[in-house]
Amino acid sequence: MRIFGLALVLLTWSLTSLAGEVRNLRIWAGPDSTRAVLDLDGRVEYRLFTLENPARVVVDIDAASIREQLPFNPERGGVIAGVRHGIRNGVDLRVVFDLQDEVKPQSFLLDPAGEYGHRLVIDLIPENAQSPTERVREVARAARNGEREMIVAIDPGHGGEDPGAVGPGGTFEKEVTLAISRELERRINAMPGMRAVLIRTGDYFVPLQERYTRARHAQADLFLSIHADAFRDFRVRGSSVYVLSRSGASSEAARLLAQRENQSDLVGGVKLDRGDDMLSSVLLDLSQSAALEYSNNAAEKILGQLGAVGRRHRTQVERANFVVLRSPDVPSVLIEVGFISNPQDEQNLNNAQHRRKVADAIASGVHDHFMRTAPQGTWFAANRSRDRHVVERGDTLGLIAQRYQVSVNRLREANNLNGDVIHPGAVLVIPTGS
Repeated sequence: MRIFGLALVLLTWSLTSLAGEVRNLRIWAGPDSTRAVLDLDGRVEYRLFTLENPARVVVDIDAASIREQLPFNPERGGVIAGVRHGIRNGVDLRVVFDLQDEVKPQSFLLDPAGEYGHRLVIDLIPENAQSPTERVREVARAARNGEREMIVAIDPGHGGEDPGAVGPGGTFEKEVTLAISRELERRINAMPGMRAVLIRTGDYFVPLQERYTRARHAQADLFLSIHADAFRDFRVRGSSVYVLSRSGASSEAARLLAQRENQSDLVGGVKLDRGDDMLSSVLLDLSQSAALEYSNNAAEKILGQLGAVGRRHRTQVERANFVVLRSPDVPSVLIEVGFISNPQDEQNLNNAQHRRKVADAIASGVHDHFMRTAPQGTWFAANRSRDRHVVERGDTLGLIAQRYQVSVNRLREANNLNGDVIHPGAVLVIPTGS
């Protein structure tokens, strides 16, 4: 009897040790797809299939359980209308996602990375969804009327599953980068000769390679990746600007930064089953030489303008092998707007006025760069011979118009201004005549 009892205990322990557990559910809704992430206590065996009338995605997980009800907020559910679960065959777990529309599901398992353990990722792509490529191409086509506008692709770093760095006050890098990118988008669209394209428009994850691929499909003339790094020494602060390195990094700090940023795919959730893993080194085509030189020129102009906003961590452009900057033909710059690990920088990055100043500085640097380098057929080339005025604190349109002896209306027309609001650091084109 004692032996039977011991065997029963061992059998119960064995079944328990083999059982998996679903610990949480997170849902990230983007414009192109909805991602559901199940946190697990280990690797599992699972099957996924779809059902119709009504549309559902079903996930069966072998020998698994759930301790608590899975959290679900319908306002942030994207294509998901509801989530339910139950036990089947006495030991297996079934999770059902009720959907608002038919989808094409994709799924994969992730090993532990960053703050996360094992995960099951389920991407739900609506059948009639517009692809990211189609969306950015439409923006590019709408931007080019008459004298071609220069397209600036703005990439808010991290997002969704990947929070990026976290400040001492709990600020997420992904939130800061999106806020500044939106300000930068508004600033660029308000300036003549340029049009902005946001690579990420909300709190969801975009793989590193997909980011610069979207910029290429948008026919971008410049790609800007916005970040706010962390460092082990909380006293380190200030902005930095980086371009891609074809060899080694320009400093140990730059190398470590690129190493951290290149882990984004592992944290954010990408199925890496390619033989040429994007996290490994790549051979850069010789055609990148011109793009690298162009990138460096843009980076220097941006870095110079950032110096007027606040402290710069580096006074020269840095170089490192960032995956997100590896586009073979789109000049690319990575901008660290501050160290979120520094309490003062974190406070500044949470201040809307400071974020506007940072966006103004970046936009002014880009404008200055295009004014010197934009090709024939663009607005910049057509207006290159005109005078320019860099707005200083205290300037008004009336004062500037009086100084250059032009009318305020002509000044507005030359710069596509709908009102009289101008920001320090902005570059205004001064038209000839009155």
